[in-house]
Amino acid sequence: MPCTTLLVGKKATADGSTMIARNEDYFHAFNPKRFVVVTPDKQPKKYQSVNTKCQVALPSGPQRYTALPEIESMEKKTGIWGEGGINDANVAMSATETSTTNSRILGVDPLVKNGIGEEDFVTIVLPYIRSAKEGVKLLGNYLEKYGTYESNGVIFSDKDSIWYMETIGGHHWAAKRVPDDSYVVAPNWLCITDFDFEASDTMFSADLEQLIINHHLNVDGDGSYNLRHIFGSHNDSDYAYNIPRQWYVQKLFNPSDVEQPDNPNLPFAKKPEHLLTIEDVKYALSSRYQHTPYDPYSDRGSDAERHAFRPIGFQRNQELHILQIRNDVPAKVAGICWLAFGPNAYNGIVPFYTNVFDTPAQYRDTKPKFDISNMYWLTHTITTVADDHPKRYNYTIEALKQNTLGTGRHVLMLTDDKAAEMSGKELTTELEKANQEIATAAYNLAMKCLGDMVETGSLLIRLNF
Repeated sequence: MPCTTLLVGKKATADGSTMIARNEDYFHAFNPKRFVVVTPDKQPKKYQSVNTKCQVALPSGPQRYTALPEIESMEKKTGIWGEGGINDANVAMSATETSTTNSRILGVDPLVKNGIGEEDFVTIVLPYIRSAKEGVKLLGNYLEKYGTYESNGVIFSDKDSIWYMETIGGHHWAAKRVPDDSYVVAPNWLCITDFDFEASDTMFSADLEQLIINHHLNVDGDGSYNLRHIFGSHNDSDYAYNIPRQWYVQKLFNPSDVEQPDNPNLPFAKKPEHLLTIEDVKYALSSRYQHTPYDPYSDRGSDAERHAFRPIGFQRNQELHILQIRNDVPAKVAGICWLAFGPNAYNGIVPFYTNVFDTPAQYRDTKPKFDISNMYWLTHTITTVADDHPKRYNYTIEALKQNTLGTGRHVLMLTDDKAAEMSGKELTTELEKANQEIATAAYNLAMKCLGDMVETGSLLIRLNF
């Protein structure tokens, strides 16, 4: 099961923005990704899933949106897999957090082999919505009509709200609004806990509560609804694969709370002890249990402890996106896709304006095989060198991360000021120029990092005389 999700409400961020973030992980090390803009003329008028052949009737009038699809040579073979983006209305969507479930709900509402899933969600929903809540409704309609072949968590956000939505069985779903003053971390299991069918901060398929009652699915017996208990998994593997990731991020943001990494009842949402930044989100989604015995690179724990838990940042990360809708700037520059390719322990993250018609070549034109001119493959090169000697290269990697983020922030600040009086073509040209400046700087910093590592490592190789 791939991916880790992190969501931060607008009153829990230092700048008042909403942030939805997710690591897109894969089943092995390589699944090259690219960053693109999909204009209305490129949006399919008729949609058919590549893997299941499910045909979906799309609405009219799609908006322009950004996406993180498969490389072109793979789209015809495996589908689009748009993963995450922001549309013209500054609505963001990330899909999906693949989730485990249980046999009780699958016995009642089996998965649908020819339904829709992660391959399809962004493409069939994001171009057609103008609020986060609309996204939940539209995807919910699709799930009820076509069904799904997997259990997933899906996120929608706008400048005011974040909604976390989980698919349940083949045709059902539930969604909960993330409290503005809180964050949510979701590993690969169903995460929504306390659920009130009468509350304004929940949405759900119409018959969900009755389905629970009719089939005796509620195991708590006190009249409340804990959806994780009702629909989620309770497997031995959760204690090594899922729970520790949720525990560690909550440990980072709420260090005064003492919990154990095997606690299956960690809360869905928590109020952090400090306001969160892009830096906090990037660190959390790159983490490997630093400063605990469970860090694979640490000398503190035993070998068993170092390999006890699935890290968040590891070799199967393909890309990390933080979709930020800012509230302290005009709407025309509010949508930012912060993006990093490859294993997150060894990359820097950069901000890209989404109100554009094109994206930088270093992030757009990813090749299927090794090509160091692509950020995806450059990050994998750095990872391959650094992994053998993480302590030797730690300072170099930390400098890469800090300088990349600092450069991106500076260009955003300058461009926000320049764009204040711009509109139309002049505006998008300026934003595309800024995106290219950021991408070029990020690439150059990554190449410098690689060069510094080669120079340091060459002095210490064992083959010498």
